[in-house]
Amino acid sequence: MIDGQLVNGCSTLDVVDPATGLPFEVCARADEAQLEEAIAAARRAYPEWSRRPYSDRRKCIGELAAQLERRKDEFARLLTREQGKPLLEAGYEVAGAVAILRWHAENELPLEIMHDREDGLFVEQRTPLGVVAAIAPWNFPLILIVGKIAAALNVGNTVVAKPAPTTPLTTALLGEIAAEALPPGVLNIIIDANDLGARLTSHPDIAKVSFTGSTATGKRVMESAASSLKRLTLELGGNDAAIILDDVDVKSIAPRILSAAMMNAGQICLAAKRVYAPASLYDELCTELARLADNMVVGNGLDPETNMGPIQNRQQFDRVREIIDDARQNGNVITGGEASTHGGYFITPAVVRDLSDEDRLVAEEQFGPVIPILRYETIDELISRVNDSKFGLGGTVWTGDPLRGIELAKHIRSGVVWVNRHLEMPFDIPVGAAKESGFGVSQGLDGLKEYTQLKIINAAKP
Repeated sequence: MIDGQLVNGCSTLDVVDPATGLPFEVCARADEAQLEEAIAAARRAYPEWSRRPYSDRRKCIGELAAQLERRKDEFARLLTREQGKPLLEAGYEVAGAVAILRWHAENELPLEIMHDREDGLFVEQRTPLGVVAAIAPWNFPLILIVGKIAAALNVGNTVVAKPAPTTPLTTALLGEIAAEALPPGVLNIIIDANDLGARLTSHPDIAKVSFTGSTATGKRVMESAASSLKRLTLELGGNDAAIILDDVDVKSIAPRILSAAMMNAGQICLAAKRVYAPASLYDELCTELARLADNMVVGNGLDPETNMGPIQNRQQFDRVREIIDDARQNGNVITGGEASTHGGYFITPAVVRDLSDEDRLVAEEQFGPVIPILRYETIDELISRVNDSKFGLGGTVWTGDPLRGIELAKHIRSGVVWVNRHLEMPFDIPVGAAKESGFGVSQGLDGLKEYTQLKIINAAKP
């Protein structure tokens, strides 16, 4: 979508269904000239859009939410076809995207009086930046790009959005409804084959880049944006620890830990990616997690019996298999890890024990349905090992005493730590990251501020 119009691409892109490994749809693909047109359209639309009152912009965002909800079933089915997740999970993602739009349709950043004194008035104003590049990954292709678009538009920016090349269809369909809900040029959507990202992030007319993806790609985005000192929000990889304390009931918490690790086939930045269990509970937890993993139904996400779909793309499928092969050589795969031999990128959920902290499955972000279980002896040792990672996105603590869990969470170096829950993320609560998991925040009023320039008006009184 360029300047409010749905246009043919310069060429096409095959979209593969990860449940079959075969193309199921053809999507328009842009070239650099069309990218330039999209950026120019966003730049032209910016002055009028940024001058509109919040109420007008919020009304447009609310209309986009209403149209998305009206077609929620269509979006969910298309999401399952291109991403692979079970239809129920796809429905949750669509509902989450609607909820994000509605939150932004109800909130704003008004002028804030900081001081009102006899000698002067100090006012904080938040002004839009200009054209924002919103770049989303393939694991949650709809909700993540919607979150960026909604925040940018709310405060008066215009947007050029680029989905991942392996999951472009729900974003393309979003463009179809946005063409009716938004003024021309306010939102533009460009689909590429990983060949336009560098030009988008380095373009002199792009004021901010909001990127979610791998740490390696995030570093390239940062380098690309440096020439013009663009504002950046980077939501990158994670290697989140799930910490089990010695006062838990293993059978009670094991299903929740497995869910935290295996939801969306483990393809979640904030998934539990390494589990630390006290020596006294180690064997019991390994056995229980393996039993639960064996009962998971892996298959096509359109099948209502399925509760875990495939890996989204062939490149990631091959990488997860490599990591599992390494784990077989260095540890004990007590269940799962078998790859499909007849089409589709399926891997059965794997539980691995007896690895060291230096092994690939522990040290790297696997981003797939395989979880290592690690033994610890003391809390001090545990904290040191958990924090000895270049990542710092999230983590969980599981305990019979929430206050004890909070005390431990205070020592974990990450953007968020849940105690006795996982992925509870109200839209009014900001979420950030530490270390190489990125910087900046999303959600809440603090997330809106990421898309603005701070201005202080310092006025003397007569």
